Amino acid sequence: MKLETLKDTPPWDWPQGTGAALLDILRDGQAAESDRIIAAELAGDFTVIDDDLVDALLAIVCSRDASEALRGQAALSLGPALEHADTDGFEDESQEPISERSFHTIQESLRELFRDKSVPEEVRRRILEASVRAPQDWHHDAVCAAGRSGDEAWKLTGVFCMRFVRGFGEEIRQALGSENPDIRYEAVCAARQWGVEAAWPHVAALIATKGTPKRLLLAVIEAVSSIRPQEASQVLGDLADSDDEEIVEAVHEALAMAEGVSSEDDEDDDIRY
Repeated sequence: MKLETLKDTPPWDWPQGTGAALLDILRDGQAAESDRIIAAELAGDFTVIDDDLVDALLAIVCSRDASEALRGQAALSLGPALEHADTDGFEDESQEPISERSFHTIQESLRELFRDKSVPEEVRRRILEASVRAPQDWHHDAVCAAGRSGDEAWKLTGVFCMRFVRGFGEEIRQALGSENPDIRYEAVCAARQWGVEAAWPHVAALIATKGTPKRLLLAVIEAVSSIRPQEASQVLGDLADSDDEEIVEAVHEALAMAEGVSSEDDEDDDIRY
């Protein structure tokens, strides 16, 4: 089984036994570093993740012998499973990719590893980025410290995490003014997630600016439908005529989303009055 081929194949088309093959690579300390990193990345997909893969990924995150890159990727791959479990719960555990036991083991292990200052900074950053997918009380202070850090890498991690942890509206607004394009992108995503009204002047300006990078523009288009859905058709109208099909598709999706949000608001108004 060629890992590079798997990376280029949609997960739903992966062959039977992919999860077991990834598990073997993750457990093989003699396997090539590049193969283990790819295996760690793929192991987080819902089509394969299970308790055995969780244990293997956690073992790598905890291993002082593994490289920072491998440990960091192993941590990140635990994030989607954490978020799914936190959102869906365990009413029917047989239908969930991981067990409740594994869910709590991940949370406890990542919390302890983050607090361990002997763990490399890069790994601790990835641990925080993964663990906030299922927010706990300790995350607010950790994200606050990261966002206020003078280190650009930690600041980027902090703003990314603000997408998952409530209570950072002002910090998100400030991050939108960053000269770091990655921080600005994460700030837009966070503003979209929480509908941060104070972010609107920045969002509107990025829509109106012709030189806005495409990756950032796509995030901004989506943010419009969350922050001011009632103005989406007016603000996004010109972009609907773009020559870029991806941008046009993003505009149509944002307008549909905005219409749905507006309809819900109208229904709430009817109920309220």
